[in-house]
Amino acid sequence: MQLALKALTLTALTFGLGAVLTGCTATYRDKAAEQAFPPIGQFVTVQGGAKVHYLQAGNGPDVVLIHGAGGNLRDFKFDLFDKLTDHYRVTAFDRPGLGYTDRFPGIDTGVLATAGESPLQQASMLREAASQLGITRPVVVGHSMGGIVAYQWALMGLDTDSDVNAAGMVSLAGVAMPWPGDLGPYYTINASAFGGAVTIPLISAFVPTAKVEDVIEGTFAPQPAPDGYADYIGAPLALRPETFRANVRQVNTLRPHAVEMSKRYPDLTLPIEILHGTADTTVPIEIHSDKVAALVPSAHLTRMDGIGHMPHHVDPAAAVAAIDRAAARAGLR
Repeated sequence: MQLALKALTLTALTFGLGAVLTGCTATYRDKAAEQAFPPIGQFVTVQGGAKVHYLQAGNGPDVVLIHGAGGNLRDFKFDLFDKLTDHYRVTAFDRPGLGYTDRFPGIDTGVLATAGESPLQQASMLREAASQLGITRPVVVGHSMGGIVAYQWALMGLDTDSDVNAAGMVSLAGVAMPWPGDLGPYYTINASAFGGAVTIPLISAFVPTAKVEDVIEGTFAPQPAPDGYADYIGAPLALRPETFRANVRQVNTLRPHAVEMSKRYPDLTLPIEILHGTADTTVPIEIHSDKVAALVPSAHLTRMDGIGHMPHHVDPAAAVAAIDRAAARAGLR
């Protein structure tokens, strides 16, 4: 009995020490990430006291940029943002829980929680921020996970008379439709209570920088990431435990929302421009954009042969042209 108690005590001490070391390392890396990649925009406070981080510049019709999973508004500021400001007032947002934007007010953010912000919660929070910033009739542009938030923003215009309703929409390899099967162990484990308490702190504390760079390259494949992108994007911000939890929970809980949203896509009449690479294995074109184009008469799909998941970086001129077309079709230019 005494040996068993001693073993149990040693085990507890080992796990306790490991937790302390993991926590200290993660906290150190959090602070280092935030020092290296501080906010580059400003903040607006929405209902419930949540802060939304945004970057705004330029003059003209409003364009709103919404980034993808695991990202932040620096993805757009790296290149596309500055290519638009001569003709538009451009506002890039950090999505709820990502970058420097707070989680949706009232959502359970505990270590053992599994809830993720729905597209409706995300769009509602960003629309409120947009309203406070005086944004009117924007062309809403969403990349990847930001795509389905942009679609939700557009759908809300069917039910609500608001100055921030989208005048047009652009999807850059955007998630839109329910997909077959599950997302695999990365999301199912990390979005679980076990993942929130165990695997995410370990990944946050100890994953090497080289692995983060490999993930970035994999996202761009088959094209390489642009020179300087990995150093600019602020990928370590996504490894902060709270940000990591928000991201995987949003993705892991997304599919039921996509099912319900897709039923309403045929009701959309606003101009929709879609850019999607045929070599995109992250958000496959045949599952998402091909189907939206078949459902929505006002959707125009540009298939980009051989391009992967980052069309706005591989061909920024095509992204600018798509935004211009959406704006023109909406009567904004």
